[in-house]
Amino acid sequence: MDLRAELLKSIWYAFTALDVEKSGKVSKSQLKVLSHNLYTVLHIPHDPVALEEHFRDDDDGPVSSQGYMPYLNKYILDKVEEGAFVKENFDELCWTLTAKKNYKPDRNGNSVVSHQDAFKLWCLFNFLSEDKYPLVMVPDEVEYLLKKVCTSMNVELSSGELEDYLSQEPQQQNGLTVWQFLDLVNSGRFLRGIEQEAISMAIEEVYQEIIEDVLKQGYLWKKGQLRRNWSERWFTIKPSTLSYYETEERKEKKGSIALDKHSCVEILPDKEGKRCMFCVKTSSRTYEMSASDTRQRQEWTLAIQTAIRLQAEGKKSLHKDLKQKRREQREQRERQKAAKEEEMQRLKQLQEEKERKLQELELLKEAQRQAELLLQEEEQRRQQQHEEMQRTLEIQLQEAEQARASMQAEMVLKEAEAERQRKRIMELEEMQKRLQDALQQEIKARQDEASVRYAQTRLLTEEEEKLKELMKLKEDQEEYIIKTQREKLVLKQEMENKSKFLEEAQKQLEEVRVNRERADQDVMLAQRKLRQASTNVKHWNVQMNRLMHPIEPGDKRTTVSGGFPGFQPSLLARRESSLKLRQRLENKNSDPGSQENMNNGDSCRLSLSSDVNTMATLSSD
Repeated sequence: MDLRAELLKSIWYAFTALDVEKSGKVSKSQLKVLSHNLYTVLHIPHDPVALEEHFRDDDDGPVSSQGYMPYLNKYILDKVEEGAFVKENFDELCWTLTAKKNYKPDRNGNSVVSHQDAFKLWCLFNFLSEDKYPLVMVPDEVEYLLKKVCTSMNVELSSGELEDYLSQEPQQQNGLTVWQFLDLVNSGRFLRGIEQEAISMAIEEVYQEIIEDVLKQGYLWKKGQLRRNWSERWFTIKPSTLSYYETEERKEKKGSIALDKHSCVEILPDKEGKRCMFCVKTSSRTYEMSASDTRQRQEWTLAIQTAIRLQAEGKKSLHKDLKQKRREQREQRERQKAAKEEEMQRLKQLQEEKERKLQELELLKEAQRQAELLLQEEEQRRQQQHEEMQRTLEIQLQEAEQARASMQAEMVLKEAEAERQRKRIMELEEMQKRLQDALQQEIKARQDEASVRYAQTRLLTEEEEKLKELMKLKEDQEEYIIKTQREKLVLKQEMENKSKFLEEAQKQLEEVRVNRERADQDVMLAQRKLRQASTNVKHWNVQMNRLMHPIEPGDKRTTVSGGFPGFQPSLLARRESSLKLRQRLENKNSDPGSQENMNNGDSCRLSLSSDVNTMATLSSD
């Protein structure tokens, strides 16, 4: 992060503080005052004419940040020189403007940090915040800063409690603004039970370490160059220099040691009553020093080696480098997370695609099984034609193979002949007299070979034609398979319709069978009633036989004829007629296979009732 970016962060707070209506615009008079203050604190020569000309416009309305940025870059930031001003005074100016409006400490005096400590935390926040506006500090940097403060007080930070706090609001998970961060610190949530003085010292230490690039500071014994005596001094090491003062207030600077990539630090043995000694060697001088204990010596040597390493790498600030590395690590984690999410999404899509393919495969297998069933039926019908066609093709292929084999044998013979001709040519070369004859024979042999090759080419062409015919037959076969699949679907539909008709016919047959059983039961009931009626008829016939005794011709009973004054001969005639009728009925009923007995059951019962009535009449007479 360069100087311009650092200055812009603080100026952004001042500009937003002047935006009272939160419209993104500030009045020109306030911007003029802000510009004059920036000129003063940055030690830039004032240019009121340029300022007046820039803001000279017919429109007296407020100016947005985009309208103020060209003037800010051209007349202020482009003229800033690093080291020509005090960065702390510049930050105090911007903090004063923004704190009046936004920073609201506890009015009862229960704030954890003082106003000066809040300013230092604000500077630390600007340093660790992201280079995006509005400025926020990501949760990782918040945890890093709080851990640095707690470590300075030898207190352990509760990461779980911080995560709970950040997870309370979804907006805080993306980062905290400086005012949210100050409210978090002032709430005492993570610094409860610690005195305000200790917190202030810890914030000061972290401020010096991160903002002022102080790698380490403390008391060391230093050996003088002229008098060679030992003096205790307060040393402060930065990436470029190792400075030492009279006391820790750093009011009187006694000297400084310039560090570069050629400097080095070495451990020295104890001597002159001093222990834990080490020396810093530069290109111009060697400085001997003594620490209070071995641990302090190790810390100082490591800090000096870190400063030398930064000088060798061309870096001016350790924490800027660390911040950049942490940012790169966060970006790498985000890229890995995005890549992982993309990989999971891709795996999910592949899984869905696999399941879809499996379903399609199952459907294809089912269709294949159905097609195989149809093909098996069709294959039996087409087997003979296919076998005949295959035998014909095999015969043609065998003939082609035989022709090619004969051609190959002929070519072998021709090659042997050519070999003999070559030998003969060698002999003819020795014999110059027969050279012309040998050349003619060679030409003839080559012509024969060309004719053989032509014949071989013709046979190969015929073989290709045969293969084309085979491919055409294969395509016809595939078309026929597709046709059979369609026919199979039609047959399947017809079978389903016939199955429905068969089920309906079975239902009707069941109904007919039930009706038939019901009719059989009715017939059996009618037969049983008929048998009971026949039994009753026979019973009444017996009773009538007992009651009716016909008068024989030889029986003379004068007393009877004369004793019954009311006797009527017509009753006897009616009784004879009823007896004859009864006998006819008995004769009819005695035939079990007659259909008339079943149909005339009611007439029998009527005759029987008439006979009973007749007998009753006779009895009454």
